[in-house]
Order: sequence, then C-alpha cells, then structure tokens
Amino acid sequence: MKEFDEKQAIKVMRGALSPESSKLYVDDEILNIIDIIWDWYEDNGLLDIDTEADDEDVNTNALIKHVRKMLSKDPDSPINPDDVEALVMAELRYEQSLDCFED
Repeated sequence: MKEFDEKQAIKVMRGALSPESSKLYVDDEILNIIDIIWDWYEDNGLLDIDTEADDEDVNTNALIKHVRKMLSKDPDSPINPDDVEALVMAELRYEQSLDCFED
C-alpha cells in the first residue's frame, strides 16, 4: 500500500477541473477539501482500525453534500459549489489508487 501524498492528491484533484477552474484555487484551498473529507471519515467511523472499510462504506452523495455544507460556512472560500463533486470524486479515485482501504 502506498502512502497518501497530499501534493499528489492535489494534483489529481486539479486534473478533475477545467484549466480555468483549477487556476482559481490555491493548493491550500484544495487541501482544505481533503481535510474536510478525512474529518468526515473520522466522524463516520471510517478511520477505525477495526473497521474493514471498502468503497461501499463511503456514501459519496453524503460526503459531497457535507463538503459543500462545510465550504458554505466559510465566507472566504473561493471554491465553486459546482466544482465540489469533481474534486471529491477525484480525491476518492486517488485514495483507491493507493489501496487505502485494503487489508
């Protein structure tokens, strides 16, 4: 299993956006989305060592809704709500490429 690399995750997430959208966001703003995703995992028990999480355990619709909700609470966030789904799905694909949830 490869280790999660924030810089690589950000690169993958940027790749899911149009070049115009990608230019609107600095890395820290995309990293904030990664943090929100992992906080959601923790809140939903998906980071527990004894949990054998797999793709079916991640409710992507609930996760995307949560990320949008958290970003809406930050008036300084420039992330367009229309870009959230692409960013979240790209982050999930990156995790899958690492086999993060494999035994």
